[in-house]
Amino acid sequence: MKESTALRIAASAIIAAAYAVLTIVLAPISYGPVQFRVSEALTVLPFLMPGTVWGVFAGCIIANLYTGSVLDIVFGSLATLLAALLTAWFGKKGNTVKNRLLGCLMPVLFNAVIVGAVLTWGYLFQEFPSPLLSYGFNALTVGLGEAGVLYLIGYTLLKQLPKIKSIREYIERVNQK
Repeated sequence: MKESTALRIAASAIIAAAYAVLTIVLAPISYGPVQFRVSEALTVLPFLMPGTVWGVFAGCIIANLYTGSVLDIVFGSLATLLAALLTAWFGKKGNTVKNRLLGCLMPVLFNAVIVGAVLTWGYLFQEFPSPLLSYGFNALTVGLGEAGVLYLIGYTLLKQLPKIKSIREYIERVNQK
């Protein structure tokens, strides 16, 4: 096995574990209609290391197993997978301010739309007489929490991690073909 393949697998495993642990340890703010899932900051790592998409996805599945809801496990994890794939795509286009901002936006959009729907129709969080108004509210609250995490923590990670020599070298080794 090539060193870069082993490093990619190791990085993905570490990210999966970190995502799951952060989510579960911070459960009171990680789940529900108003959530500030700190672990979602890790969804920016595929921007720097595209091969870690699967680690983020696996970590989300593990964290969502904690809820026991099939809808959350399937659709919540799918939102994170789609966001991580697009975040990786923006990373491949170059580490610019624009691409970092757009990479951070992907988890916000996918989670707002998909998790907002899961909360509204799966968990029946319907605060308003109209299911569509309830969906809009749930999508907004999830999106705002996600934006807070991604732009406060995630963007900072994208900007600062490559400046740390040992991390930059590790990223380069992980990304070798």
